[in-house]
Amino acid sequence: MTPLLSACGDGGKQQTGANSTSGLKKALPAYVPSTSLKPDIPSVSNGPDAATDPAFLRYPSEHPVTVPDVPGKGGKYTAVTPLWGTVPPTGNSFYQAMNKALGVDLTIKPADGNNYATIVPTMTAAKRLPDWIQLPTWWNANFNIGQLAGSQLADLTPYLSGDKIKKYPNLAALPTGAWKVGAWGNKLYGIPCQPTRFAIAGTTFYRRDILEAKGITADDVKSADDLMNLGKELTDAKRGVWAFDQVWTYLFPFWGVPDTWKIVDGKLVHKYEMPEFLEALEWHHKLAKNGYMHPDALANTPSDTRFYSGKVLIVGGGTGAWNLTDHQSGTAADKNYRRGSFNIFAADGKSKPSTFMGGSTSIVSYLNAKLKPSQIEELLAVADYLAAPYGSREYTMVNYGVEGVHHTMKDGVPTATEAGKKYVQPPTYTFLAHAPSVISNQGADVVTKDYAAFQAANVKALYKPVFWSMNISMPQSISTALAAQSVDDTVQDCTRGKKKVSDVQAAIDSWKSSSGERLKRWMTENVLDKYGSGQ
Repeated sequence: MTPLLSACGDGGKQQTGANSTSGLKKALPAYVPSTSLKPDIPSVSNGPDAATDPAFLRYPSEHPVTVPDVPGKGGKYTAVTPLWGTVPPTGNSFYQAMNKALGVDLTIKPADGNNYATIVPTMTAAKRLPDWIQLPTWWNANFNIGQLAGSQLADLTPYLSGDKIKKYPNLAALPTGAWKVGAWGNKLYGIPCQPTRFAIAGTTFYRRDILEAKGITADDVKSADDLMNLGKELTDAKRGVWAFDQVWTYLFPFWGVPDTWKIVDGKLVHKYEMPEFLEALEWHHKLAKNGYMHPDALANTPSDTRFYSGKVLIVGGGTGAWNLTDHQSGTAADKNYRRGSFNIFAADGKSKPSTFMGGSTSIVSYLNAKLKPSQIEELLAVADYLAAPYGSREYTMVNYGVEGVHHTMKDGVPTATEAGKKYVQPPTYTFLAHAPSVISNQGADVVTKDYAAFQAANVKALYKPVFWSMNISMPQSISTALAAQSVDDTVQDCTRGKKKVSDVQAAIDSWKSSSGERLKRWMTENVLDKYGSGQ
């Protein structure tokens, strides 16, 4: 263990940044859901951290006011967010209108999202962070958030813990699980953006229009055997149609495999050590070898057009793909296009269906630790405005700009003008704070109803995985061991039929002896034994 301890920068003390259940309870804000608008399809709950997103078939005609007074007091601040698109010109009409509405001089400086992972470390190394910055969770390790928390990032616990958050009603309406994502070492640092309580890695989509025309529905698939048989039935290589694209990432949990860890008899077990993992792998290898996967999928060439054109009928993907844009692209290729998803099922067709939850958000913003308490309070008031619920006056302003300037109402839907397309479309303010997620696809009710029905049918299958939202900082050597890149590469080749399951087992054996056992020992001693499982 000596090299490992040295890698931590401290010969004896382990700095994990992890959150304990009891410690975090004192820091987390109270949860007070918003009642300003009634959704067309209400949320269905499966406990405090798992619930479906409320759904709206129409944009609300009434825009309730949730922040009656201008939140700011004239402070001057800078903010940096990542942007994947064209950067709007500084001082544009939208930015000016937002500053007036917020009561602050907030200079937004969008940075190239493609280079954000290198831009931010440069700023932190020089200790020149802006007043407000958005740090996506998928780069937590790159940014070393665990070390920045409390040093360069402001501790928001004194302002938001418990009932203190009630000073900011819209922030209080953000679910508890989302606040955990921005908590480090039992203190609150991050402000969550667009949180959801239905967070899963993704799902297995299918061409509902084509399968239903054949008399096949989602209810017909209740086991892995059912899905394999469907592959045989749907594949017709002579006509250029294959049943499957890549589905491994979203299907393997159906064998009872966790995202990473499981606790058995009080001890950590990695998914690579589970026979169920190899069983899932065997099924996917067979899927590829049976010829049920599109050749381009076997070659790992991603493309949505195969699904739109009906060349593949079943594909894995994130649930974010189930939206209005997808509906428009699909119906442009085939007027009958309709995306569907198989429900979560147990591979053996007998066990209880289950899949692990992800974090309640992946977008978190932070304030600079150099800010004075009065400045932090001012920016939290601004964040409260930005987090106003769907359809409110504030939400409409933040997401669509000024009516008559940046958008007009067409058939009850905010529709961007040319100025809106130029200045409002890229996410900027919404990356600093944002209302809870809703399901809404104006002009495509079928999408909203289908996705809401899927969530309602599957919310009871969600469970919290081990170390859920605990934000563990770890030494680089442990992080590398956790990534297990050599194993993952072999797994991917196996699911495409290029490697055998025995090759994966050999890669796992090598990983365990070189770093896997050390990883398990570190996680046990420094996280599980000290902070618990997070479940």
